[in-house]
Amino acid sequence: MSIFSGVRIVGSGLIGTSIALALTKISIPVDLIDSDTRSENLANDLAKGEKLIDPELVIFSLPTQHLPLVIEAEYSLNPRSTFIDIGSVKTNPLQVVSASKLPLAQFVATHPMAGREIGGPESARGDLFEGRSWVLTPQGSSTESIDRARKLVELLGATPVVMDASEHDKAVAAISHLPQILSSLLAKQLQDFPDEWLALAGQGLRDTVRIAGSDPKLWQEIISMNREKIAPILHALIDDLQSFEKLLNSASDYSLEIGAFIEEGRVGRAKIPGKHGGKARNYSYLPIVIPDAPGNLAAIFNICAQIDVNVEDLSIEHSPGQLTGLITLGLSEQGAAKLSEHLITKGWNVHPVRK
Repeated sequence: MSIFSGVRIVGSGLIGTSIALALTKISIPVDLIDSDTRSENLANDLAKGEKLIDPELVIFSLPTQHLPLVIEAEYSLNPRSTFIDIGSVKTNPLQVVSASKLPLAQFVATHPMAGREIGGPESARGDLFEGRSWVLTPQGSSTESIDRARKLVELLGATPVVMDASEHDKAVAAISHLPQILSSLLAKQLQDFPDEWLALAGQGLRDTVRIAGSDPKLWQEIISMNREKIAPILHALIDDLQSFEKLLNSASDYSLEIGAFIEEGRVGRAKIPGKHGGKARNYSYLPIVIPDAPGNLAAIFNICAQIDVNVEDLSIEHSPGQLTGLITLGLSEQGAAKLSEHLITKGWNVHPVRK
């Protein structure tokens, strides 16, 4: 696989700067531009950007609504380049390009399934795309353009997934846009709660409203642009909420029906694939109580490496001032049994496996 001689990135927000950082790490020159001078300067300083002539690839890393403002100028400057976008909705960019001078053959509509709830170049990470899916919707794209887009995705450590643009928009309505709406609406309710209630909040609430901190301007565009795909999924959710509300208002004992709702949620959650988009796996969780002392956590991972046991998941529970901590490792059934037996023989405080 040959390496790009240069990549131009139009837009220096979270995604554009993260792409630049990842490419710079593997010695591919990048050139970032942005209408916001502060963001452009910061992104180029972070990624050691430089002015490029005739780059092989131009990435539109900006809100889709701004694409018509830059597409003609960028094509005029770089007529031999391949162009891609990274927007969250894919039908609209294809329509915009089809109405422009940029040949559709030189364009690939893409969407990295990665991000953070905080934006800007200061939030960029060079490893943002590692192990994540990256959708390509190459409708009308040439083989050369598709190959370049795929090469970029693979260089960034992501997994290319080819989809039809309309199917993509339906999929992200369900797995990305609806969660954002629900998180924001739940967080909106918190405005009316007393501060002393919120002081009691645990990790469940924090996890649920984490993405409510997202950029309103970005999401008002995404939701508006994909509203036709979001609406039917939202209606189905509203039907479930109304059914649940009827149970709460019923004079009869409907506790079993309420439990059924919660169980269906467990079933739905279990369908989410495992890491790297692989098939969901039922891990065995091995609890280990360790003294709060330097080197203990590293020692456990060294043992895992020595006996060839792969850690699939990890959680750590430890309170300030507590003399011990609980580390729970997610392992295959065989790996959990093997590690448990080995640690017990070495004197570690290991507890029974939890499924």
